[in-house]
Amino acid sequence: MKVSTRGDYASRALLSLALHGAESTPTSVRDIAERTALPQPYLEQILLALKGAGLVRSKRGVGGGYVLARPPEQITLAQIVSAVDGPIAAGDFGLPHANGACDHEGQCVLLAVWAEVGDYMRVQLQSFTLADMVARARGTAGTPLVNVPADLGRSTAQPRAPRAPSPAR
Repeated sequence: MKVSTRGDYASRALLSLALHGAESTPTSVRDIAERTALPQPYLEQILLALKGAGLVRSKRGVGGGYVLARPPEQITLAQIVSAVDGPIAAGDFGLPHANGACDHEGQCVLLAVWAEVGDYMRVQLQSFTLADMVARARGTAGTPLVNVPADLGRSTAQPRAPRAPSPAR
């Protein structure tokens, strides 16, 4: 999976709101754009999508702008990315076939692997909250760079050790 520009910009915008305590005081799109160096017209579209997903609220008029709709501890990177990019998946390959109904060689195996990879990406992004990002930005995070939840739901197959390179001929 590659996080899109929209997913990155949305995450940066919400992190900016969280860093500046924008749970109660609205922040203008212009201020967010200036703090994050994001293009304002594009940011406006992204904030509308985030509002539609219930991640931010807006206030019109003088002193208006955007506020987080929930505390940073309750907003995950998965929610942000999904709000602007749609479902988190390794690709649009469909679901694995059931009962051995594969149409082509290897299709079922790979469909299952792509689904598992998508699940892993979703779990990873769900493991990070805006509060985690605020702590990292302020240098107060004690969490590892990569969160690996114990209940990932992986298959029972164990990862293989890397192969040693073949001797040169």
